[in-house]
Amino acid sequence: MPAFDCLIGKSLVDVIKDNLGQTTVEKIEQRLFEKFGTNLVQASGDFPKLDMVLREFFGDGAEGIERKLLQNIMVIEQNKVENKEWISIGDSRINKVILEAIGDDDTKNILNSVLDKSKIISEILEDCNIPQTSGYRKINSLIQNGLLTISGHQTTRDGKIVNKYKAVFENIQIHMEKNKVVIQVQPAREYLNNSSIMPMIRG
Repeated sequence: MPAFDCLIGKSLVDVIKDNLGQTTVEKIEQRLFEKFGTNLVQASGDFPKLDMVLREFFGDGAEGIERKLLQNIMVIEQNKVENKEWISIGDSRINKVILEAIGDDDTKNILNSVLDKSKIISEILEDCNIPQTSGYRKINSLIQNGLLTISGHQTTRDGKIVNKYKAVFENIQIHMEKNKVVIQVQPAREYLNNSSIMPMIRG
């Protein structure tokens, strides 16, 4: 499952339930189970499956519905000064995850450690000088929240194959607009290219 889609999928479930109504959501969940043996939560991170079922229900109108749902979570904005594309996060759950991650010195250092180069967990902990027990817990939390993802593998000296990890976002900006916290992010290009949700957001 693409890392970027995993992050968005967790909020997409709530947006779907808020906008499509309980009866429709129940029918969608039933069809997802019949067709793929999965539920809405699992399918939200595997967007092609969800897209297929939504098209069964809404036909040609599914694309417009999907775009509207996703715009509740994030929108793409072009920074004309930097000539760079930024994604503005409008979803409070994702914003909370990001703020908590960069508000903690250890998790912020972990993300900074793997911005440009993927590393195995032992290298990350050594770079950040974090105790193993709390370090593993914080890394697992970042993985579960979709901010850190597997990016290759490495063979250790004893012949074991272990995962390497990298930050999903290359840049994060936080600023205030009319007493509201606004978060903008730039996902790493490799994760955008692998995303099945991103083309829908772009329109």
